[in-house]
Amino acid sequence: MPAGPVGGGGGFYNWDVKRDTIRLARLPDRLVSDDKRVIPRYLDLGSRARIRDIFRRVKRIKPQRVRELLRDLRKNYAGRHRDLDEAFLRHYAIAARNVRGAGDLDDQQKLLLGAYFTMEYSIEAAALFNPSIVPHPDQSGLEPGSVRVLMSLRATGEGHISSIVFRRAILSRSGIITFAPPPRYAYAARLERDRDIHKSVFERRLRDRHLYGEDVAVVLNQLGDSFTLSQLEAALNRAAVSPELTAGVRRLSSQLIWMALANYELDYPQDCHPEEIVLFPATRYESRGMEDTRLVRFVEEDGAIRYYGTYTAYDGQRIYPMLLETADFHTFHIATLWGRYSRNKGMALFPRKVDGSYMMLSRHDGENNYVLISHNPYVWNAATKLQSPREPWELVQLGNCGSPLETEAGWLVITHGVGPMRRYCLGAILLDLHDPARVIGRLRRPFLVPTARERAGYVPNVVYTCGCMIHEGHLTVPYAMADSRVSFVSLVVPTLLQRLLDAGP
Repeated sequence: MPAGPVGGGGGFYNWDVKRDTIRLARLPDRLVSDDKRVIPRYLDLGSRARIRDIFRRVKRIKPQRVRELLRDLRKNYAGRHRDLDEAFLRHYAIAARNVRGAGDLDDQQKLLLGAYFTMEYSIEAAALFNPSIVPHPDQSGLEPGSVRVLMSLRATGEGHISSIVFRRAILSRSGIITFAPPPRYAYAARLERDRDIHKSVFERRLRDRHLYGEDVAVVLNQLGDSFTLSQLEAALNRAAVSPELTAGVRRLSSQLIWMALANYELDYPQDCHPEEIVLFPATRYESRGMEDTRLVRFVEEDGAIRYYGTYTAYDGQRIYPMLLETADFHTFHIATLWGRYSRNKGMALFPRKVDGSYMMLSRHDGENNYVLISHNPYVWNAATKLQSPREPWELVQLGNCGSPLETEAGWLVITHGVGPMRRYCLGAILLDLHDPARVIGRLRRPFLVPTARERAGYVPNVVYTCGCMIHEGHLTVPYAMADSRVSFVSLVVPTLLQRLLDAGP
């Protein structure tokens, strides 16, 4: 991905609304997948016998040859990873669980064995798409009128496994976007299966989701202030044989295990820049992908800044709405969303509370746009329908394209609609600033339609975004073309808002 400015040219797409015209500038393609971005993953051979055979073979290698092999491995691969030896030792430890007497090896043998159980995974070899964009947490050293931005993207590699990655750029006052050079490393923090789970946090999450009761209390009382997943499973097994607890424990045990597995924390090194970070599937609930992050810069009532990102976890059969949270892009809290309306894809959090409540956009029925309201950002049980398919370009289904953008005229929401030939186009609605459940403006026609050039790709006929940004009176829309690559368009915000207000609901 070359660094450099993007701006001007690229053609325009115009349409008439009440004899007026909105001009949309299409900007050149800038973000494409980079198959050189790799992370080390454990090579799961799926057979204990094969693992033991490899251990035996490596043990027979003479010490001098072991050192030579390690030297060649470091020469060829160390420059592609932040800490190659650490990855080797981690993967050795996983494999060694299947081998008796594995601890009798020296450090050099352990490193070499780890290399045999390591594979490189190209995180975006297949595609890089579905972007969202927010102000970067670091705004130092910029020219007046410029803003540093951070984009989240869906990276897809071998086996169509999706992860979350980031890119850094500077957006100028005139709308020119300049990307930083691609980072040297891609770094995925590891998640230990038997990590410590803090009981107080776990109980709070259970109470938030109305899962905490007497049966659960009996189980958790067997555990210390912190516990592991294995200890929780053992406590559930003990409780299940108690006649007075059997029914309740059986009903809740799978949900408790899900809560313990799917809610976790990832820590990245302090010298790891956001654009190096890869949020790679860490649990079986997201084993087939972490999809379509809608990143938002959230301003708390006390002025504190946090970044939230709703995304869809996919295990190959079911989807799970999830929420990531970070204040510094070094520690990430990952949690399940809960409640009657926490289902399906495309949830997007408002960038602040409205009248003391959290609000969320949703398409939980797979067809219509809704707004949700809650006093807890993880639990959603109240919904109001905003919009149903009405126009020919959106008759299959509607959805949001990221968190609402606050303007003086109201909450600007970029939407997507699906029409004939499964063609995705982008439109917009405007919500009342003080009552976001009320639509006050709606475009009758899409402002972005895939051109012949943009229609071709992994998923044809699709333009799609997961989040836009307003800066200096311009709306910057990063969007994916055919689920393959990313481009940008820019709209003049006052003109767009006026067209929405003129069109009405």
